Amino acid sequence: MKDNNTPHIIINNKSLDLSNIGSFAISNPFEASTVSFIEEWLSGQPIFELQTSGSTGTPKKIKIKRSQMEASARQTMKALDISKGNALVCLDTTYIAGKMMLVRALIHQMDIIAVTPGANPLQGLTTPPDFAALVPLQVEAILTDEHSKKMLNSMKAIIIGGAPVSNHLAKQIESLQVAAYATYGMTETVSHIALKRLNGFEKNDTYVAFDEVKLSLDDRGCLTIQSAVTDGEKIITNDIVDLKTEHTFEWLGRIDNVINSGGVKIQSEKVERVIEKIFSELDISKRFFIAGIDDSKLGKKVVMVVESEHPLPETEINEQLKKMVSKYEIPKQIFYIASFAETKTGKVNRGVILKEINF
Repeated sequence: MKDNNTPHIIINNKSLDLSNIGSFAISNPFEASTVSFIEEWLSGQPIFELQTSGSTGTPKKIKIKRSQMEASARQTMKALDISKGNALVCLDTTYIAGKMMLVRALIHQMDIIAVTPGANPLQGLTTPPDFAALVPLQVEAILTDEHSKKMLNSMKAIIIGGAPVSNHLAKQIESLQVAAYATYGMTETVSHIALKRLNGFEKNDTYVAFDEVKLSLDDRGCLTIQSAVTDGEKIITNDIVDLKTEHTFEWLGRIDNVINSGGVKIQSEKVERVIEKIFSELDISKRFFIAGIDDSKLGKKVVMVVESEHPLPETEINEQLKKMVSKYEIPKQIFYIASFAETKTGKVNRGVILKEINF
């Protein structure tokens, strides 16, 4: 019989016996990393080596203290007002997002349902989870299946990260009953340090940082973060934000993605948000991004890169863009790539994709 204080852990429909972890029959890398981390955590290991995703630069390994992970987990669960039930772990536990779902559950003695990451992690589940962390592609897949959507709406809360929530997906999320939040954070901040409510009466356009987090701007207008989750150190990001109050901000984009075209500074993400709206109106669901490439006259010219084997209605898109952005922000050229390169955590790898294009 299960001790009331001992979490029940199911990994891919197999029960993990915490008194004999070594007996678990590992059948894939996800199970190996999940079991390994749980064993390390329960042993009281004080330091963990984590891999950054590589979405904003070269992937690297950093060391994080147990106390930082505990602080992060407590802040999240306090903000979501969740302290019991079961948690779905369906993100790669090699990386911070998956590991922190395990930590949140373990320190709050929640039962754990862990499944190998896939498009629809709710498919095949018989027990609805109370809480889960998902990436946008998983939410999109869940919403296409009525049974999974019903299960999602029975949950207490979901947090969505790893990539921006598109305008099209945001509209779908607005009608969900489950409390849904977008997250802001990175490996260096031990997962997220701020949440943005995407639906319900508390829906907001700004991120709200946890109470213990201190925010400020550097001289570039980029966000800096200091908290127990950073071990008291000030983390300097490359994220340009509009700091509304000492705890709230609007994310505008990354300074890496500012394009200096003929002396005019263009924020890629601003143009992308406008194009998202146009794509939604034209019922275009292709992934894309805005970038700057070398140009003999402008220094850098604005281009759009689209994941598609077939051309889009460029004239119609440009006509709409002319009404919504300046002439400098309109892409001078559109490149089509059959399949976008991704990081190991499923993020679009802009750097690799741009190298693939033969300019």
